Amino acid sequence: MPQRVLGHTGEKVSLIGVGGYHLANTGVTEATAIQVVRAAIDAGVNFLDNSWSYHEGESEVRMGKAIRDGYRAKAFLMTKIDGRTAESASQQLDQSLQRLQVDHVDLIQMHQLENLNEPDQVFAADGAVEVLVKAKQAGKVRYIGFTGHTSPKVHLRMLELADQHGFLFDAVQMPLNVMDAHYNSFGSEVLPVLQKKNIGVLGMKSIADKHILKSNTVTAAECLNFTMNLPVSVCITGCDSMPILQQALDLARNFKPLTQDEVKAILTKTEAAALKGEFEPYKKTVYIRDRGAESEAVA
Repeated sequence: MPQRVLGHTGEKVSLIGVGGYHLANTGVTEATAIQVVRAAIDAGVNFLDNSWSYHEGESEVRMGKAIRDGYRAKAFLMTKIDGRTAESASQQLDQSLQRLQVDHVDLIQMHQLENLNEPDQVFAADGAVEVLVKAKQAGKVRYIGFTGHTSPKVHLRMLELADQHGFLFDAVQMPLNVMDAHYNSFGSEVLPVLQKKNIGVLGMKSIADKHILKSNTVTAAECLNFTMNLPVSVCITGCDSMPILQQALDLARNFKPLTQDEVKAILTKTEAAALKGEFEPYKKTVYIRDRGAESEAVA
């Protein structure tokens, strides 16, 4: 399993990571979820994604059971919290640790930042950043990051405020896929900033929960290869069955950098479908609050 470096942390993480949300999808049994996680780790995948909010905590509960019996030591474990205040972030972190049955996570991320006022909230005196820094000092977390999938502007605001506070994020998660390249693009606007700061890049929504496949322009293999071809540390992908996991494992093991012509061919055949954001619905459902003035996002 190829590994890459997680930015300035120096941590080596697997090219693909197991997305936690899909582990508790309808129709996925607990036994299957445990099997997928353990099979992935046995195959060399060490990056595990999850969130406090996924399926009301069931995803974390299942992953916690999966990483028993020696598997925790082989995993780079990440989860996310939705709390924006110090109090809510602290409560959610403790709940996540209990569900996962661990005393610490390797990476904690502020989840799904959507509005332009949220960066100011988390960096406020009683915000989530303050308590996560304390949690790091207490040994509950090793690294701190954030995620979002609606607007690159929110990510850039987070990075701007981090600079103002003398804070450096360890990792940032965002959509990086064949459609994003054409529309309200995280890849164009945020990725270069992360590279410059040497912050670990976590690519997600390479297939966008199969929405991109509905465009009938690209295959799942092309989607994953495109994302892995970007300067990401990890390509997080949802695996809700052994065949889907095996597909991801095979693609990662056999990955070779795409040529410029191959990238151009993929972008050419996805451009028309991508321009209205139809196949990236997560970018179309947000309202951006810009310091008190609310307006519907262009995304």
